[in-house]
Amino acid sequence: MSITETSTTGQASAVSSATQSASPGETFDVLNPGSGEVVNTYPAAGPDEVRAVVERARLAAAWWRAQGTAGRTRVLKRWRSHLVNHADHLIDVVHNETGKPRGDAQLEVVLAVEHLAWATKYAPKVMKRRSVFPGLLMSNMAATLEYQPLGVIGVIGPWNYPVFTPMGSIAYALAAGNAVVFKPSEYTPGVGHWLSNSFAAACAQPVLQCVTGMGATGAALVDAKVDKIAFTGSTATGKRIMAAAAEHLTPVLMECGGKDAMLVDADADLEAAADAATWGAMSNAGQTCVGVERVYVHGDVYDEFVDRVVDKASALTVGSGDDAQIGPITMPKQIGIIAGHISDALDKGGRALLGGPGAVGERVVGPTVLVDVPDDSLAMTEETFGPTIVITRVASMDEAIERTNNSAFGLGSTVFSKARGAELAARIRSGMTAVNSVISFAAIAALPFGGIGDSGFGRIHGADGIREFTRAKSVARQRFAAPLALTSFDRTKKTDELVGKAIKLLHGRAG
Repeated sequence: MSITETSTTGQASAVSSATQSASPGETFDVLNPGSGEVVNTYPAAGPDEVRAVVERARLAAAWWRAQGTAGRTRVLKRWRSHLVNHADHLIDVVHNETGKPRGDAQLEVVLAVEHLAWATKYAPKVMKRRSVFPGLLMSNMAATLEYQPLGVIGVIGPWNYPVFTPMGSIAYALAAGNAVVFKPSEYTPGVGHWLSNSFAAACAQPVLQCVTGMGATGAALVDAKVDKIAFTGSTATGKRIMAAAAEHLTPVLMECGGKDAMLVDADADLEAAADAATWGAMSNAGQTCVGVERVYVHGDVYDEFVDRVVDKASALTVGSGDDAQIGPITMPKQIGIIAGHISDALDKGGRALLGGPGAVGERVVGPTVLVDVPDDSLAMTEETFGPTIVITRVASMDEAIERTNNSAFGLGSTVFSKARGAELAARIRSGMTAVNSVISFAAIAALPFGGIGDSGFGRIHGADGIREFTRAKSVARQRFAAPLALTSFDRTKKTDELVGKAIKLLHGRAG
């Protein structure tokens, strides 16, 4: 079984009926999810090809590191300019491979550029050598700390946001001085090639390379002894990658999806909250790891909130045309999962106020609003990855917090409350929370992005995202001989007595 073949969520790379026959060394077709037409054909890289790419990356990594921060900054600025000036072409590639509306594709390209700009600007500051206080006991020493690049980073990306999500690893890893080998989803290999080719237009060295293929190609990358793997996908697939990486003690960064909740307090701006819930749940056809899937609404405003969401969702257009607000489901297998979650919710007593089983088509899924869904239903416990939303009445925000945190996942979350936003956000068990907005944390480059629990570990974005692709280098340099020789066999009993007295003076008092 390959690393990515058994994903049960839309976020992970998986093998469709169009690609199941492809194997390393052969080719595979990519289909437009809206029309079913072949978009392009790509090679499926085998283990030998992947190893060769990684070896080229090792040489490029040494060159890239030697350029220093000034040299890397120049290249990354050229790349950023190329991305911006050729964005229309990239948007077309994303649209054709994922089916998402061009406006949605443009949004993720814009955000990716913003993150690239931030990483380029701040990586030198984050990694710069700095002095740290050595402590009174070691006052004869000078202590410095800096962050050095790891070497070669393997990035395994998803199809739902094929530019924005992997760029959260690629841009920060490059800015930190690493070379990158990118394995995009088999649904969006054209995006991967476009990114690597665009980097080549700014830099003649193979600092960013792309390998395409299915699960076996991803497995080969994990087995190629890169210096770190950054993965976005399902929890189950992430566990298999971790097990494979452990064979070489390769560190991993895991971004494994979520079942994100929104809390709507009694004093919330209901119009803004309903708009955020609808967009958070149904933009990108609901194929968003930090999208809104569960909403807990205070009973005092529940009915009005539900009515607003139903009205907004009812007005959305679905299809593959230029005017569609909800495009097709990118991975055909996911349509069955969405249908299963809806049916399970209804079978267990839930109601569909909009959509339902009839909203699930051959290529598209219409907006679905579910209520009265029990907590043990699939629509409440597993990532649906479709344009569906479950709204639940609660008696208080304490109840909302308890039910929100009763999940194995802990990626993102949302709070709408005029008076208690910050307080409620602090109590949610998640890596990120947006207050009186939705998914806004993903657009703020200075904020780290990542989850806890089954949502994974490690962080992209921000200073944490830069350090994620580095190793800390500590240096202690003696400035003058210590009056008390502690690290020597010449140490005397008198020295030990003096040290004992000194430590009591320094740290013996509780207050």
